[in-house]
Amino acid sequence: MKAVIFCGGKGTRLHEETEFKPKPLVQIGNMPILWHIMKLYAFYGVKEFILCLGYKGNAIKEYFLNFEQMSNDFTLNLRSPDKKIVYYSDSTLEDWIINFKDTGLESQTGSRLSRIKSLIGNDEDFFLTYGDGVSDININDLYAFHKEKDHILTITGVHPISPFGMLTIEDDGLVVNFKQKPKLDGRINGGFFVCKKEIFDYVSDDPDCVFEEAPMENLANDKQIVAYPHNGFWYAMDTQKQVNELNRMWASGNAAWKIWR
Repeated sequence: MKAVIFCGGKGTRLHEETEFKPKPLVQIGNMPILWHIMKLYAFYGVKEFILCLGYKGNAIKEYFLNFEQMSNDFTLNLRSPDKKIVYYSDSTLEDWIINFKDTGLESQTGSRLSRIKSLIGNDEDFFLTYGDGVSDININDLYAFHKEKDHILTITGVHPISPFGMLTIEDDGLVVNFKQKPKLDGRINGGFFVCKKEIFDYVSDDPDCVFEEAPMENLANDKQIVAYPHNGFWYAMDTQKQVNELNRMWASGNAAWKIWR
């Protein structure tokens, strides 16, 4: 199976970073968040990817074209005619196949999805996610749920984390409980979709086609969406504060999404 990743948005709420690079290349630790997402899928054996490129898409191409040099220390012999690299300190190359697809600078998510249809097999289910969210979700369990329910779209429902501390207050005003940024009871769209090929009947090449609007509304009206409940870790990166928080988790050794070794 393939994993399709939306990588084309402008990330305007993260302007400090995305003025110079696309959002999926914002680093967590010393690697882009896109790499972290791909590592999760690869851990479960999903090693072919389709990247839906748009804003600064060439930077993503260049990153992977130079992946070995970008992700390892090395020694370069400048006197060699071909500038030969003579030593990698700890060379690591992923065994991935990556399809790079320019899906338009201004395209919305539904349009980007429509434009990769030719890269999906005729009878093939595929994974779909965003290029800015990490999780410890079990991809095998997600797919088993998708096959059991047998709908066109499986969406992962996650509990959002409150950006504020939550108070429990008695009638006389006494605070009897305080939780800093707790998980909320309801669920939201956490990405990490599984799709049947019939999903393409609901999207179009129109640049204004937003996957999360009319296509998903129509799928819901047709009773073709099911929600896989994920109760573990999930975190979306939209602001510099969230970038800093993910980097703090990584540096502390408590990156819950790092299930690979």
